[in-house]
Amino acid sequence: MSSKSLWVGTSWKMNKGPGASRDAATQIADMDVPASITPFIIPPFTSLESVAARLQGSRWHVGAQNMHWEDEGAWTGEISPQMVRECGADLIELGHSERREHFSETDITVNLKVRAAIRYGLRPLICIGDSADEYAFGVTHETLARQTKMALYGLNEAEIATVLIAYEPVWAIGSNGTAAEPEFVDIAHTRLRAVLAELVGTDAAKRVPLLYGGSVSLANAAAYTALRDVDGVFIGRSAWNPAGLEAIIRSVAS
Repeated sequence: MSSKSLWVGTSWKMNKGPGASRDAATQIADMDVPASITPFIIPPFTSLESVAARLQGSRWHVGAQNMHWEDEGAWTGEISPQMVRECGADLIELGHSERREHFSETDITVNLKVRAAIRYGLRPLICIGDSADEYAFGVTHETLARQTKMALYGLNEAEIATVLIAYEPVWAIGSNGTAAEPEFVDIAHTRLRAVLAELVGTDAAKRVPLLYGGSVSLANAAAYTALRDVDGVFIGRSAWNPAGLEAIIRSVAS
């Protein structure tokens, strides 16, 4: 078995209505997850409460895909950290590249949301990533450093210890994405760990889980999690089917 504790999970994005989500949650609840794995699932808002209720008392963390930073108010179409918490979630995905590209998410709004999440005892899963142009121009590491520092701005060491960071190259995600070479991910995560060390010191930086996401599949997941500074994988469509998720969990645990 893997000697390293690993986070493994998926976001269903805008897939699975309430019925399909309940069916999937039932299959997930029946999984025998190895002790070395911390599993998580992030359903759509419409299924958040039912999925969280089905997995309550299990080792599964359940998250929401986004939230507003305000506690309440005239924010049509948004949900608050308190609502996420009341639905039974303990995790919140923030700053995904699709939110940044299509819904005007910025490094500053990500920071506001991270701080709000922590106030409500939600664990932020902060997504960072370089665009195809940034990758081509060789500024991947500068981009990741900026996004990370701005997301964590104003947090103390104890608060930073509660976050998860997922590196998801924009050019590697989605149906047309190209999986990054493990060697590239290794360098990116090592430099990312150094950025955290600048903020909170080497020991505290080691305690922040760094996940990799971007065309993760059964074929390559174990190659990523074998890397020193990769503490798990955030999987896309390969894990939307519970059987696919379970296969990847067993692959990286072995």
